[in-house]
Amino acid sequence: MNKIAITMGEPRGIGPEVIVKALFCSEIRHHCNPIVIGDIGVMKKAVQLTRLPLKVVSISDLSGSEPAMGRIEVIDIKADLSGKSAASAGSGRAVVEYIRKAVELALSKEVKAIVTGPISKESLKAAGYSWPGHTELLADLTKTKDFTMMFVSDRLKVLLSTIHVSLKDVPGIIDENLVLRTIEFAARGADMLNIKNPRIAVAGLNPHAGESGIFGKEETEAIIPAVQKAEDKGINVTGPHPPDVVFYKALKGDFDMVVCMYHDQGLIPFKMLAFETGVNVTVGLPVIRTSPDHGTAFDIAWKNMANPSSIIEAIKLAAKLEI
Repeated sequence: MNKIAITMGEPRGIGPEVIVKALFCSEIRHHCNPIVIGDIGVMKKAVQLTRLPLKVVSISDLSGSEPAMGRIEVIDIKADLSGKSAASAGSGRAVVEYIRKAVELALSKEVKAIVTGPISKESLKAAGYSWPGHTELLADLTKTKDFTMMFVSDRLKVLLSTIHVSLKDVPGIIDENLVLRTIEFAARGADMLNIKNPRIAVAGLNPHAGESGIFGKEETEAIIPAVQKAEDKGINVTGPHPPDVVFYKALKGDFDMVVCMYHDQGLIPFKMLAFETGVNVTVGLPVIRTSPDHGTAFDIAWKNMANPSSIIEAIKLAAKLEI
């Protein structure tokens, strides 16, 4: 059975708790052999918190793995939790080491895929790292230049042309090559999901998709030429569609995927529909990576309140995806 590396995420976030709850789910064991990369002491505390009948054991490498129900195997990497705040330099250094190990295992084909628990951008910054998030960190570790985020749920699938940038900078970044590249990533993402001849819709940047240039030139100068070039390459794509209409049409079943121009354009409708079950997939990496579509939730962490649905879906999807 395929091995999946699951990074623990922030030690003081909900990552350890939702991982424990997910690995208690028998359905997960039918999809893969999960290996947690994180602090074994934190994982044991998470088991105690949830009161689930699970045994946490340390393995030094995957040759020592003995998958079984009721057993959580952990490659132990200690976290420095001496800091008083939930997000800290110590946890920032730890989460990066978890991810480094997971990437090493994935690149060497010892695991099929990586599922990443939620991390804090504040912790990364406190530890002195410049990566704005998981996606850029993974791209750097795998020496990947071209990549994007794809968000997957049963009812809606969206991809982002720009990711972690200020909204005021988006119009200056949007150009024909960027939009074309994201449309091509949508086609690659559909292949990963085994969607044949996907119907891809491209959202405009401006209200009414620019209204023929009245509300902005990005559609006429960048988005329309990109759509035309993608069509010339044989991709089944249309647009730009008015952003206030395109998601409704996707939900009706008119489109399989929506290419969005900026972060919140895609993620507001997506999270409204699938906050607890949505999955983040990084398209363009040489390894499969999925992640639950939620953050560290420090406000409810270590209260046995966190819902594991999103990480359960992330693990199941990681086991199914192909690149």
